[in-house]
Amino acid sequence: MKTFNGYLREDGSVGTRNYIAVIPTVFCANEVASQVAEESELCRPVLHNKGCAELKPDLKVVTRTLIGLGLNPNVGAVLLVSLGCEAVSADEVYQGIFKEKKWIEKLVIQQTAGMRNTIKEGRRIVAEMSDALSKQDRSPQPAKKIRLAVKCGSSDATSGIAANPATGKAVDFIIEQGGTAVFGETTEFIGAEHILAKRGRRKEVEGRIMEIVSRMEKRIIQLGVDMRGSQPTPGNIAGGLTTIEEKSLGAISKSGKKPISGVYEYGERIKGRGLSIMDSPGKEDEFLTGVSAAGANVVVFTSGGGAPQGTPLVPVIKVASNPQMVHKMEEHVDVDASTIVTGTKSINDVSQLIIERIFRVASGSKVAAEINHYDKSIGIYTTGPTV
Repeated sequence: MKTFNGYLREDGSVGTRNYIAVIPTVFCANEVASQVAEESELCRPVLHNKGCAELKPDLKVVTRTLIGLGLNPNVGAVLLVSLGCEAVSADEVYQGIFKEKKWIEKLVIQQTAGMRNTIKEGRRIVAEMSDALSKQDRSPQPAKKIRLAVKCGSSDATSGIAANPATGKAVDFIIEQGGTAVFGETTEFIGAEHILAKRGRRKEVEGRIMEIVSRMEKRIIQLGVDMRGSQPTPGNIAGGLTTIEEKSLGAISKSGKKPISGVYEYGERIKGRGLSIMDSPGKEDEFLTGVSAAGANVVVFTSGGGAPQGTPLVPVIKVASNPQMVHKMEEHVDVDASTIVTGTKSINDVSQLIIERIFRVASGSKVAAEINHYDKSIGIYTTGPTV
């Protein structure tokens, strides 16, 4: 059984990082949260464009997602920054995090008498949090404490034959070790959903897989369009992918071959171990935010072209498979899977490299996105209009 060195939390989860998450409840508080977070290297501002002028179903999703981000295992403490008049309830977000025994403080700009006073008080709070967190040490933890999310992006014809199947074998390994894994990108199940459904551990899971794909297609049709022209993307087409079905068959291979235990809504916290699906879009920032809220402590992100995006709270390991793009985008690549395409390594060889990188990163080794500071953005997936 493999182990890694992580931060054990009170709820039994394990962080691969030990951050102070500075979370605005609304976009109006972004500037304050950003300047507060400048005080400490342990601070990670979680800036977004949601929190007000949205319909109730979307406000529910935003609230759930913000709570989940605060409860992520990689977060040791939370500072919540509210404007004071937003539609999202800062009290509800606060209580959702507080009840899980996570260290959380809250500031309300309109009650703290403006930006300067809030920044000053916020910096005092995060300095105290930083002092406490810096004294915490990593300890050996079993592989079953890995909560792995997998994503693909900037896909091309090499993704489905190299990076994705190699990552799928790594997912299988994590599950065999008793760990947790989650994948999604519902738009990239289309045409292959029946294959995924056969892997459902129960009839209920099979039905849910078909349901979320049908729901996604209906949302698109209601706008008077279909997926053609939007998926595959221009970049996918330039890379040799010709149909949605072709893209989907390659995309689902990153999930491995284990049975699927559950299907979750976007940003919903995943319970139990095994392999699960989160209903989510393919858009990088929104997917990475969703799995961060779901509780992932490591992400593996496959691509043909070497997509550079990371996310603030969770290290994102980039696995790239196009030989030309690996050379061009070398500074953004953590694992070179192009060796499968060139024939110098097998899928099994590269899967072992991915597994080793997962455990090194879980123990604190930095990924390319962290080194390059290419991990500042988040997005929250909502489906209704802004009002």
